[in-house]
Order: sequence, then C-alpha cells, then structure tokens
Amino acid sequence: MAEAADFPGMHPSPARRWLRRTGALLAGAPLLAGLLQLPAQAAGQSVAKDSSDAGTVAVAVDSLTPAAPGDGDTVTVSGTVTNKGKQAVTDAHVGLSVGSPLTTRSAIDSAADHADALPADGAEVGGKYVAAFAELAPGVAERFTIAVPVDKLDLDKDGVYPLSVTLSGETSARRWEQVLGVQRTFLPWQPDAADTRTRTTVLWPLTSSVHMTAETGSNAQQTPVFLNDDLAREIAPGGRLDQLLSLGRDLDVTWVIDPDLLASVDAMTGSYRIRGEGDTTTAGTRQAVAKQWLADLQSAVTGKEVVALPFADPDLASLAHNGTGVTGSLNQLKAATDVAATTVETVLHVTPSTAYAWPVEGAVDPSIVKVATSAGADKVIARSDSLTDGDLSYTPSAARPIGGGITAVVADARLSTAFQGDLTRASATTLAVQQFLAQSLELNLQTDKQRSIVVAPQRMQTAAQARALAQALTTLQTGTWSQSQPLTAAAKTKPDPRASTTVPPKKAYPSALRKQQLPRSAFEQMAETQEELDNFKVILAREARVVTPFGRAINREMSTSWRGRSTAASAFRQSVRAYLDTLTGQVKLIDKSDTKLSGRSATIPVTVQNNLVQGVDHLILRLTSTNPTRLEIGGYDYAEQRVTVSGGHTSTVKFPTSANVNGQTRVIAQLYTEDGQKYGKAVAFEVKVTEITATVMLVIGGGVLLLVLAGFRMYTQRKRAAARRAEQPGEAQETGEAGPDAGSDASGEPAAGPEDPGDSVGHAGEDSGVPTGADGPQQPSDGTPDTAAESADPPGTGERVDR
Repeated sequence: MAEAADFPGMHPSPARRWLRRTGALLAGAPLLAGLLQLPAQAAGQSVAKDSSDAGTVAVAVDSLTPAAPGDGDTVTVSGTVTNKGKQAVTDAHVGLSVGSPLTTRSAIDSAADHADALPADGAEVGGKYVAAFAELAPGVAERFTIAVPVDKLDLDKDGVYPLSVTLSGETSARRWEQVLGVQRTFLPWQPDAADTRTRTTVLWPLTSSVHMTAETGSNAQQTPVFLNDDLAREIAPGGRLDQLLSLGRDLDVTWVIDPDLLASVDAMTGSYRIRGEGDTTTAGTRQAVAKQWLADLQSAVTGKEVVALPFADPDLASLAHNGTGVTGSLNQLKAATDVAATTVETVLHVTPSTAYAWPVEGAVDPSIVKVATSAGADKVIARSDSLTDGDLSYTPSAARPIGGGITAVVADARLSTAFQGDLTRASATTLAVQQFLAQSLELNLQTDKQRSIVVAPQRMQTAAQARALAQALTTLQTGTWSQSQPLTAAAKTKPDPRASTTVPPKKAYPSALRKQQLPRSAFEQMAETQEELDNFKVILAREARVVTPFGRAINREMSTSWRGRSTAASAFRQSVRAYLDTLTGQVKLIDKSDTKLSGRSATIPVTVQNNLVQGVDHLILRLTSTNPTRLEIGGYDYAEQRVTVSGGHTSTVKFPTSANVNGQTRVIAQLYTEDGQKYGKAVAFEVKVTEITATVMLVIGGGVLLLVLAGFRMYTQRKRAAARRAEQPGEAQETGEAGPDAGSDASGEPAAGPEDPGDSVGHAGEDSGVPTGADGPQQPSDGTPDTAAESADPPGTGERVDR
C-alpha cells in the first residue's frame, strides 16, 4: 500500500522524514565533495580562458609589405606589442606563424572577427625570424619589425593564408613560455598570373555635405552665401576632399560626383560670403584654393569615366518611402537630374553619365527602384547584402536585369564595406587592406568563369578610409588576379542566369537605415516652399535670379548627406523658407488708414511697394467692397487693375467708387498673380460715407425741381411771344421793319422797347437758336393760355427765375 505522503494533501510520519533526510545526506556526500573542488577548477578554467581568448599582451600589426607577395619577395611585418597585464613579461619574442589556406569567403570573415583570439594559426617560423625582448613592462608599448623570406613561410598552393603575429613569453605567475597575445591578418598568395582574372570596377565617390544657402547678393553677380567655411577646409591642402582627389587621380576608378559639390566649389572661385552670427556675413577668402582644386580635378578625370549623381545627391529611399505621397516631390528629383549633366560639363568640361541611380548603401526595394528610375536612370547601383543570391556557391557578376528594362548593378558587400569604421590607426588600416585583398583573391578562386565585380564604398569616405582603399587598390590593380574595368562595362556584362533578380520587399529595408530617413513632413515643407516660389517667380522681370538659387536649395533639402543629422536638416529647410518669405515680402501693399468719402463718388488710392532690385509685373490688384449695396467699386462689388512696379519704387493705383447709402463699409485690397493665385497679405480698411444726408438730398431734389419749373415757364413764354407775332404778319411784311405800332401787343398796349426788361424774354428765345416759326400758327386744339398777361413793370429782386 502506498504511503500517505504519496497522496496529495497527506504528510509523511516524523520517522520516515528522518530516514529520508539521512539517506539524502549520505547520497549527497560525494556531490558535496565535488562542490568543494569547484573554486580550484574555476581557477584552472580561468587560466585556460586567458590562454584561449585575447591574451594579456596586445599585438598590433601596423604594416605588412608587400601586401600580396610574389616569388622571391621578403615579407616585412612591423607593429607594436603592449603588456596589458599587471606583471612584467620576460624572455619575450614576437614571431610569425602561417595557418592552412582559408577556402571560403565566410572563413575569412570569421578569422577577421576573431583577429586577436588565441591560439595562433599554425607553427611559428621561429629561428632568426623573431623580434626578442628581455622584458615587457606593464603598460609599455614596444615596437618590432620582422622580415622573413616568403619561401620560409611554407606557402604552397594559391590561396589566402591566415598569418598570425604572436607575442610569447613568461610571467612570474607562469614560469614557462606561452603565447600571451596574437594579431591575425591575411596573406594572399597568387605568385603567377591567374588564368582568369576578375574584372573589378571601383567607384570613387566625390561628395560632401550641403554648404550653400539660398541667399545671394543683390548685385549683378549675385554673390553666394555659404553656411560656413567647412568646404574651404575640405578642399585645402591636406583636407578630406583634397586627399580624395590626390589619391583617386593615380587609380583606375570610376568617378562618381555630386554636381552640387562642383557648383559650390565653382562659386568659391569668385566673390562669396560666409554666414556669421545673426544676419551678418563675412567675405570668403579661399578663391585661390577653389581654383586650384577644380583645376586638379579637371586633370584627374580627363580620360576617365565620370558618373554624375542627381544634383545634391537626393535621398532616393526617403523619397520612395515618405515623399511620393507629397505633390511635386518627384518633380524635384527630375529637376535635380536634369541639371546634373550640365553642371558637370560646365565645370569639368567632360560629359558624364546620368544613367545610374545610387540609393543609400545600395539597399533597394520595389518602391526605391521605381523612384530611382523615374527621372530617367535605367541602372540602379545595389549591393549584394540587399539583393542576395541565396545558396549560390560563388559570387556572380554584378549586372542583373530586374524587370522593366532596369539593370541592377550589384556591388559586392564584403569588398564595399571593407573600409568602414575608424581607420585612423595603422593597425586597423593594415587589417582592412589585407582582408580586402584576401576577399578579392578568394572570390577569383571560386570558379574559372570570368566575372565582373563592382566595389561601391561609402559615398562620403573619410581621408583615412580613402587612403586605406587606395592602398588596397594599388596592390590589386598591379596584382595577378584582377583587372580594372569602368562601370559602363560592368553594367553591360552578360548576366549570370543563376544570379538572383528578385528585388526584396519593402518590409525588408534595413530598420537602421529607415530610422535615418527624411520624414514626410520634410517633403511637405519642400512642397510648400516650391509653391511659394512658383507664385513669386511669375511676377518677376528676371525670374532666373530667384528660381535658380532657390531651386537648387530645395534640391539640397533632399540630400542624402542629411542622414543622421535631422536637426541640421530641419534648420536648413526653415532657413530656405524664411529667406523666401523675406523676398516675397518685399513686394507688398502699403497699409491704409480708414477713409472718408465727401460725396457720392470719389477715387480710392492703393499703393504697391517693391523693395526688390528688379521690377515686378503680371500682378493684379483687386479692390473689393464687402457691402456693394452701400459702396460700389467701379460700379461693381470689386474692380481689378494690372500693376507694374520698378525695382525700389512704389506705384499708386486709383479705383473709382460710388456711394449709395450713408454708413461704413469694409474694403479689402489684395494682390493676385495673373493665374489667380493670391500674392502676399491683404490690406483691409474702412470707408465711411458721411455727406449724403437727408437734408442734402432734399436740397439737391429741390434744386432739380426749380430747374424743371423754370424751364417750363420759359417754354410757355416763348409760345406766347410766337403767337403774338403770328397775329400781325402783314404789318411786318409791309414795313419790313418795326413801325410805330410794331411794339403793340394784342391788347393794344405799346410793346416793350429796348430798355424794357421784358424784351429780353422774346430775344432770348431767338438768340437761343430756336426758329420763330417753330411753333407755327396756333392750332384750334391749343386752347387759351391759362396765365394772365405778363406785366411790363421791372421784376423785383430775386424773381429772375425765367432765366
């Protein structure tokens, strides 16, 4: 029967608990004894770890010559050893050992990743080919040099051999000779020319960060303004770009140039200014340096292949991922591509190729390819860690058709990234050079089939990185397993049918690169700046003075060089927009104070000011009444007039208005471009009509009525005078002149003489040009006049209304 303790909720008896604990103690005694020995074993394992890890002495190989030795050569290795431990190392020496050939490119990678890990590869050459030290004090670095004939290194077949440089010696804690430090590097061995050489294309990028602003002087030369003086330092003797130029001119490479760099240096050959604190600028003084650098570059690229990137090297991946949804962004890429060839031809006097697009680090996805080729390029420089080849056992040629007539030129990732990182230390440079040569030789040994390989280093190399690459290329281009060829030839190579042509999906884009992209808001800012520029340029008499510098500035806002510098990128975009706002604000309406009208009609003047140095045209000034029932502008609710203003002048435009009702009306003045886009800020002001009162209207109405009545009276008087003359036609005909009774009227009263004021009425009618017979004889239907006979007495004061 089972014990109670075997069942859930039950407990064993005290006696059984004692028995179990005693048994467990007896059974665990051997284990306890083993545990007591663990500290000693751990100490032994620590010693073993020290002897199999990095060691206590640091070994640095500062130079290895020749980098790829041939028959009869002597290999010379120089460097330093530094005791990192707390105990002195005695009876020490530095020696060389060569391991078995590495047969794969991955094996080379692994050896490089564990370059200082113990133990060393192979047996030490020994003998006299060592550098001895009686003692290495802690923290002290000692230099060494070892020269050994290549035939002493036991190199057999062609291949890549791991070369270990070791420091062996004793310490007070370990009184026997042991390897205390190692530095592993590579020795490419191909003494005879290879039957099939790899055709190698090396890109030599010449790019920089953004240096020029959108600002230019108001003079005829439009003196450019630079952000700082960094470009002058880069092209000065010993500067980064000066070293890249000096190194590249002696190599067989394809130059890949950002036209913005050329335009910026070319601008420095004349008068230029450098932005200082606030709004201040200082005169640039490095014209001679700029001229010399351009002259040297012109000489260096003569007869060489030159590839022009789009102006300012736009970030294609950022545009593809964040910019295509913003109107006009692709147009910026097209503009940057269109101006690229012209810039290079103008400055360097060579015709570049613009058929290549180069995304950052060669990382591609379908959206990047689509954007990269949208401006006319039909070749995309990718990299093999993006466009992978799966389980292919060898490295295929670079050219791959990826559909739509587009060719991906796939650069080798291992060779392209061999010179990244800090290479200011000689030991780091030496290891990078030897690893590059090892990878290149191993690639050539993979197959007897000739292939075309492309090396695309980081687009903005440091001087140290460029020196390391140049050192490796000097050996490679004079070596036995590689031959140089231009990029155009590599792109035209027959593609390997086994090579992958599948572009990775968008989600496969490296997250580290994605974090550095320009955000969508950056492209929205660019679009807003371009829209303002489009509205501005249509009014300018000489639009090129504004369109060119701002167009190039917007291209610079999209530059790849902003990656990792988001704050600086944002500041540059804001400065471009702020300067454009300043210029557009130079053409404006002058503010108006409230206006009063002193009658039914008047003109309202509006003044346009132009503080630019050039004239403006194609502007429309619109004046709008917000209450046309009360105040009309030109008979309507608004009126428009075209405006032209010379540079540095003002122009006043007058608008006719008419007021219908008393009161206050808001009037708005606004400038427009000819295509109907608003330009600048509107100016609003109040117009107050104060003199059209009821009394004034009554007086005006009464005056009109009096004029009408006076006219009617004059008309009736003329009719009566004509009737009197018609009653005595015979007398007038017989005498031919007025007789004694000629002045009598129908009542027999004497007619008024010349001195009679009443005579003026009849003669007034005759003098007015109205014929006396115009009324003709009285008709029966005329009736009898309803007024009494006119008095012949002189009229009283104020009664001459008949006039």
